[in-house]
Amino acid sequence: MKAKYIGLFAVILIFGIIFIPKIHNRIVNNTIVDTTRMSTAKSQEADVVADTSELLLTLQEVPPFDFINQDNEGVTNEFYKGKVYVVEFFFSSCTTICPIMNRNMLQVSQEFANQENFGIASISIDPSFDTPKVLKEYATTYNATHPNWNFLTGNQQIIHKLSNEGFKLFAAQDKDDIDGFSHSGLFALIDQNGVVRSRKDTHGNPLFYYNGLEQEGIDMLIQDIKKLL
Repeated sequence: MKAKYIGLFAVILIFGIIFIPKIHNRIVNNTIVDTTRMSTAKSQEADVVADTSELLLTLQEVPPFDFINQDNEGVTNEFYKGKVYVVEFFFSSCTTICPIMNRNMLQVSQEFANQENFGIASISIDPSFDTPKVLKEYATTYNATHPNWNFLTGNQQIIHKLSNEGFKLFAAQDKDDIDGFSHSGLFALIDQNGVVRSRKDTHGNPLFYYNGLEQEGIDMLIQDIKKLL
């Protein structure tokens, strides 16, 4: 019996001599946690979260459209295939938010002046007034010289349906409005595959669209265009 206890004591002693210093050193050097499977999994999970935070959300696909631009040329969604582009709904006689929107849109266009795979679609919600000639003059007023910036006109009913149902950006005739129409001041960002994209807000919810009336929204839009490009 004594021999068994002596043998057990010897094993414990050898374990203490060989392994205890190593464990102590790993704790002191803060490496014991880093080599566990749990820490490796947490590290990988953290990387995924960091990477995901840089990605834009994928929303709905843009419905087909077919309009006429300021040069009296037909423009469809196929024109923008392979391009990152921004969509807005406006009208040239608007005296309230449209001037602000298009001054800000000009800033966006100038940021990507040399990008052939970038474009803008400014779609009029008052096409009966906004003929190609009127839109050409409007584009000149705003110095909209980017070759892929189209000011579009067409059938009002189709345009309003595209705005409200296709992009879910409010647009309507409004007799109570000073200019006769109401619409949002938001911009939609579309990727090269014709899909609406957006970032998350600080609470993790999708923003869906970018505020075309405030510099903060324009700055975010420019940042996200660069991500897609």
